[in-house]
Amino acid sequence: MSTSDEARPARPASYPDAERLDLVEELHGHRIADPYRWLEDVSSPTTERWSTDQDTLFAAARDGWFGPEARETLETRLGQLADAGYVSAPTWRGTRRFLLRRRPGQDHNVLLYADSDGKGEQVLIDPAALDPSGSTTLDGWQPSHDGKLLAYLLSEGGTEESLLRVIDVETGDLVDGPIDRARYTPIAWLPDGRSFYYVRRLAADQVPEGESQYHRRVFLHRLGQDVDQDVLVFGEGLEKTNYYDTALSRDGRWLRVGVFRGTAPRNDLYVADLTAGPLEHPEFVTVQEGEDVESSVAVGRDGLFYVFTDRDAPNTRLCVTEPDRPTPENWRDVVPQDPEAVLQDYAILDGPELDRPLVLALHARHGVSELSLFDPAIGERVGTVATPGDGTIGGLHEHPEGGPVAWFGYTDHSTPDQVYRFDGRTGAVELWAPSPGDVKLGLVHVRREQYTSKDGTRIHLTILAPSEKPDQPRPTILYGYGGFDISLTPAFSALRMAWVEAGGVFAVANLRGGGEEGEQWHRAGMFGNKQNVFDDFHAAGDFLVEQGWSTREQLGIFGGSNGGLLVGATLTQRPDAYAAVVCSAPLLDMLRYELFGLGATWNVEYGSAQVPEEFEWLLGYSPYHNVRDGAAYPATLFTIFEGDTRVDPLHARKLAAALQHATAAEPADRPILVRREVNVGHSQRAVSRSIPLWADQLGFFAHQLGLATVTGRGGDSNAGHGNDGSSDGAPTGKES
Repeated sequence: MSTSDEARPARPASYPDAERLDLVEELHGHRIADPYRWLEDVSSPTTERWSTDQDTLFAAARDGWFGPEARETLETRLGQLADAGYVSAPTWRGTRRFLLRRRPGQDHNVLLYADSDGKGEQVLIDPAALDPSGSTTLDGWQPSHDGKLLAYLLSEGGTEESLLRVIDVETGDLVDGPIDRARYTPIAWLPDGRSFYYVRRLAADQVPEGESQYHRRVFLHRLGQDVDQDVLVFGEGLEKTNYYDTALSRDGRWLRVGVFRGTAPRNDLYVADLTAGPLEHPEFVTVQEGEDVESSVAVGRDGLFYVFTDRDAPNTRLCVTEPDRPTPENWRDVVPQDPEAVLQDYAILDGPELDRPLVLALHARHGVSELSLFDPAIGERVGTVATPGDGTIGGLHEHPEGGPVAWFGYTDHSTPDQVYRFDGRTGAVELWAPSPGDVKLGLVHVRREQYTSKDGTRIHLTILAPSEKPDQPRPTILYGYGGFDISLTPAFSALRMAWVEAGGVFAVANLRGGGEEGEQWHRAGMFGNKQNVFDDFHAAGDFLVEQGWSTREQLGIFGGSNGGLLVGATLTQRPDAYAAVVCSAPLLDMLRYELFGLGATWNVEYGSAQVPEEFEWLLGYSPYHNVRDGAAYPATLFTIFEGDTRVDPLHARKLAAALQHATAAEPADRPILVRREVNVGHSQRAVSRSIPLWADQLGFFAHQLGLATVTGRGGDSNAGHGNDGSSDGAPTGKES
């Protein structure tokens, strides 16, 4: 809680005026002050005036970060690194394949398709061609079973408010849509290619005021039918915050519906035999309901149900059962739980070329991917598969009609995205699609470490640096997330690579709350255990200083979304431990977060301020409510996006105002700044919009931590040795 205004010095005149309301509420026996609640209203003239003044303050500060031509040099290098591009593993429909690729110079991933006729890849959806401003994004897509039609989702301005359309793949002609209120919808095509199940929110006039972001339902849509005539298939009367996962077996017989209450790590699960009744009114059988486990069902080509589950297996296992016996007592392990590695995905390889069917299993061991083969008949590992490196494998795809081959994407800290092909007949792993761009990398060493958190828990830390070992303290950025079962695994990043090439250190901590060590690891950092995440992050910073990688004056912290909450909490808990903070699209007012954006879907991760015990958890670390007048806070840059409909920018506005009011640090030395953008949102954005953001984030860190090779201002004994343009080739190992 903030102390009274009488106890602090006058607010620095360089910060914009921000009225402090005398607003105090009695909540669960606590008097809670909320002086900046007026900043919740983005449409008010006072909020807009405050925001415009913050824009001016930020622009003036940024002008002092870079010397002549330094910013242009940094943006050029970031652009070169971003031009490594992206390519995804292929999705097959018959002889037609679909994939995403972003080539050098392109702003977005482009959806392509190719037939086996030798004509090569054809452009199907190019967001930049549809909208040269770059504000339109491709949010999802699903081809029909024969590959002739494509359902896809587009949104504008970063809102993620997707419109669903269907086009003819060969002609590009619009077949159906647009259908609104289809945000995050799965699309389950029926084999006839004329209808599909999907998820859509109810209309605003059908739900209570203020709840238009919720109330999803599963519908059946027939092409050409008025969308208002779509039949509601599942979800009537259930929780407003539910998400629904729906899928169909390839033969169209079995419909699966998973029901998730918000982002909870558990679900109810139902299946229906569509041959037993009309498609509009399937009769569902319960697989699991009301239990604290997460499971999903897919139907194999052998007609069996394959169940991917953490029931009795926090690191997840794959089971199989007969369709007429779908409940847990009938499940048999195909890929048993590994106590030290988390099962993430699988593909089934079969066909006459193989002596027996095989399950290609993808595990992550402490965040690093590995592949192995299992015999589904006996549930035992029968082989391992060589991976391209100690990195991240994703997008494990088989051909839906079967065969001995699978495709997967691969990346690590020094390898941009590429695609490999595994052949179960020979065991060979071959490069199928290289990274689209040819990028020369500077010298970056990757080191895996472990350190001890406050309660003795061992935490993994990846350090990217110009040297193999600490040779001198360097400007260092510590990054983390720690929530929602999301794992921080090795991945190529233009921002990280540019920082390390310039002589800095970039460290990534695998905190509790993430998914790196399975569901128990996740739960050790959620609800009343959330302080573990912040303790893990503090301990990572302490480790970097103790080991000689950095000093307190050279240590910065960086996080976004739930990671923005992470750095917001750590900067308010230990302001003297960090010199600079970049806090992006954050949650920061944890007593009111449920009232805005998609916040009500996250109370299953954080807890609810409506529940007394959970209120105490939230109050204990809520950054906005733990600002202390007169503390010398680190330099802090909030980066916010006005199109963000997940995490409302009001969080950053309120904490920025509170810190500007409270800090005893000189604004010239440790400023509190807000960088905002319009027509972009929480997630996807054009590369041309990303590069200026990255440059501002790195420029801020470089200026505050003393990395002159980025800022181009004066000598800097802390900057790294010049890079020689080579690479040592030493790689390493669901959003709110």
